[in-house]
Amino acid sequence: MADLYNTAANLSVNSDLLKKTRALNINLSATLERALKEELAKRKADQWVEENRTAIKSYNEFVEQHGCC
Repeated sequence: MADLYNTAANLSVNSDLLKKTRALNINLSATLERALKEELAKRKADQWVEENRTAIKSYNEFVEQHGCC
């Protein structure tokens, strides 16, 4: 688990954005990590919906015809 936090990566950042971020003492690593977690969660949710599209459609049609309870 510790290896996850010791992995380095080279990134490119807009210089104006970086300057403004540093001026406000924003923690770049924490901000990037939070943004990546949010993006991963969104992508996984989108992927789940796509993988289950047929089942969701069938369920919705069933509920429409027979009700939900």
